[in-house]
Amino acid sequence: MRAAQRVKRAKMFKSSDSETYVSAARHFLKSVVFPSGVVVAGYWPMRDEFDSRPLLESIAAKGGRLALPVVAGDSGQLIFREWMPGRPLVPAGFGTFGPKQGMPEALPDVVIVPLLAFDRRGYRLGYGGGFYDRSLAVLRAAGKCRQAIGLGFSGQRVQQVPVNDNDARLDEIVTETGLISARTFDTPQ
Repeated sequence: MRAAQRVKRAKMFKSSDSETYVSAARHFLKSVVFPSGVVVAGYWPMRDEFDSRPLLESIAAKGGRLALPVVAGDSGQLIFREWMPGRPLVPAGFGTFGPKQGMPEALPDVVIVPLLAFDRRGYRLGYGGGFYDRSLAVLRAAGKCRQAIGLGFSGQRVQQVPVNDNDARLDEIVTETGLISARTFDTPQ
């Protein structure tokens, strides 16, 4: 499924334009409420991932606090470091970029997650390393991450993502066509 979804996402990425990503940012900002002081962790897109930069810039423009993930050594877990658009980034593992070492760590209240596919139950298919699943579990156990939100193309929706006990369920998915809320995940479609 991962191989097929990579090919599918690459095609969607090639046929997308900047309005695709701006539209998703508008849907996010219209639908997701985050009070002042809340830390929103995004991701820096790699390869043909859905471009999160317009959303991150919009959150920052509204006064939001941002963080980006970096791989925490050999732990298989992500840590989140504070970041604002325009600040320098360094390689953060696995082809992505994040804030340099020494930037303050932040425990995010909202985590925006990349994906290869998602289903109506709120599960996502990632790259298979489990980084986000482990990190979301740790954050939630610490009382943080009140919302985990997938960001992707509407065409990445599949009938069912294979899951196991370690897979973290998302609260919402935001695409260029709108927001799918956890309230609708269990509704047959």
